[in-house]
Amino acid sequence: MVAWAITRQRTLKELLTDPRVSKDPRQHWPAWNNGEISPEWPLITWVAVENMFTAYGGEHRRLRTLVSKAFTARRTAALRPRIEEICTTLLDDLAAAPDEVVDLREAYAYPLPIQVISELFGLDDENLRERMRRVVDSIFHTSATPEEVTATFNEMYAVLGELVATKRERPGDDLTSGLIAVRDEESGSKLSEKELTDTLALFLSAGHETTVNLLDNAIHALLTRPEQLEHVRAGRATWEDVIEETLRHSAPVANLPLRYAVEDIELDSGVVLHKGDAILAAYAAAGRDPEVHGEDADRFDVTRQLKNHLAFGHGVHLCVGAPLGRLEAAIALPALFDRFPGLTLASGQEPLEPVESFISNGHRTLPARLS
Repeated sequence: MVAWAITRQRTLKELLTDPRVSKDPRQHWPAWNNGEISPEWPLITWVAVENMFTAYGGEHRRLRTLVSKAFTARRTAALRPRIEEICTTLLDDLAAAPDEVVDLREAYAYPLPIQVISELFGLDDENLRERMRRVVDSIFHTSATPEEVTATFNEMYAVLGELVATKRERPGDDLTSGLIAVRDEESGSKLSEKELTDTLALFLSAGHETTVNLLDNAIHALLTRPEQLEHVRAGRATWEDVIEETLRHSAPVANLPLRYAVEDIELDSGVVLHKGDAILAAYAAAGRDPEVHGEDADRFDVTRQLKNHLAFGHGVHLCVGAPLGRLEAAIALPALFDRFPGLTLASGQEPLEPVESFISNGHRTLPARLS
């Protein structure tokens, strides 16, 4: 399968708001409708789901409106005390073994967002949580075998089916119950069964993987560039600067599949995206576009004045979970560095291994010494 990778920030921003660009393969991707895409394709979950992530036009507005009724700004803001509590617990656990090398991705960057998103959606059963974690890891594993792809797809719907059945029987003050109950006042429409499960898949996967990578990349950047951490400690930069520069420099999602040209689109470079062509949003490359950020675009600098990025998307498909991801990072990062001021990376000068994905942008492990 061939797709256009859009790496220039200006071009990508324009295409993200262009009505001639769709995210619905059922309407606008001939390769999908012609049966050319195998169900064993590693990216199948990113295309086959039916939710606001893959919707276009009026259908996207309908789904986003329904989801927004449950996922409100007030609900996100109310999570602050719980996020602070989870961070404190995780840091206490780390402090119990201060002389050992710890994997901060596994012990801090991962458990915080997965616990927050699980509690937000009422995923209380520990077995379901662990199964969902394995599903999410596999969804982002873009070198998966056909057997793994098939197993992941089946397991995803099994886990989500159990979650929905439980919440229908025993509704709670959580987003799963809210999505089951939400109804558009004007049309009376609700989420269909597949829209419901696929919306849950979107939130439970992208809703925590992006924050894991944001925390992972921010911690790694500060530990490998101590002068940047010193800017924050000296008051020359803020933690918001750290977060936005991390999103620009190391977008949590490097490349996001897929969009499709609704009609022929001629770019200012002279390239023509033909009707039906697939488009890959290259967020990581766009964040380091030298046309926007100059010759030092590859340099991580929290004092950089212009930190423009598209890490959470743009336009009608702007990530609804972006405020939650920023909130978690704004709490977790200062808490970690305040608790362990002598924190150092344990890998020395050796580069860390990236995760096995061209979508997810993070490290397999983040070894560190706390003191």
